[in-house]
Amino acid sequence: MKHLTEADFLSTMGEPMQRAPLDSAPPFDFWDYFGDIPDVDFEGQDCSSRSVEYVWNDPSGRYQHVLVDSTQKNVFMVLVLDLRHCTVFGHRLLDLDREYGLEAT
Repeated sequence: MKHLTEADFLSTMGEPMQRAPLDSAPPFDFWDYFGDIPDVDFEGQDCSSRSVEYVWNDPSGRYQHVLVDSTQKNVFMVLVLDLRHCTVFGHRLLDLDREYGLEAT
């Protein structure tokens, strides 16, 4: 189980990331991994609904980013899937408001 640093996370991305269709089947079952993520890695966010609205593929075809919704808008637990090895590469909480400086002051 790997809690990805920002550098690790960014290394799994390329330009342009491509959104996968919502009705596409997951390449493998990753929910056991999700269930084992330590509570501290969620930073107080609630992603227990296991709802997924966004899935992105990197242009190399190696990685897929599965964004598990939280109850807070623009906050996701991202699971990075390694498609070559059919494993979860790691995870990272993504708070888009914080990342892009949109936090309320």
